[in-house]
Amino acid sequence: MANQTIPESHLALFERPVIGNLATLLPDGLIQVNPVWVDYDGTYVRFNSAQGRQKDKNLKKNGIATMLLVDPENAYYWIEIRGRVVDITTEGADAHIDSLAKKYLGADTYPFRKASEVRLTYKIQPERVNAFGPQG
Repeated sequence: MANQTIPESHLALFERPVIGNLATLLPDGLIQVNPVWVDYDGTYVRFNSAQGRQKDKNLKKNGIATMLLVDPENAYYWIEIRGRVVDITTEGADAHIDSLAKKYLGADTYPFRKASEVRLTYKIQPERVNAFGPQG
């Protein structure tokens, strides 16, 4: 499937602290949806999680993901990104979760970190983008 980019009309959803809804496939084929902090680096939709969580296991098994962001002030302004996770890395993951904590909480560091967890950054390559909204 051809890679797509996020339309300029919907970049604001990634710049503001809008919660993403991440959908992954469970081993039994059912869908799991989790709220996540999310950003966009100009190429990839990125989110961060701890190693070993169910979404981590799901993505390491099949790499298929859908991310939905809905403007909390206007339910008719949203974007859905379908794609594959092309990178899962620990490199820079601690700094990434801290930057997301700044965006979503105004905190300089992620306050919920557990000493035993290993943070991971996931990069979703957009393959299909559906957007609706004021300019969508």
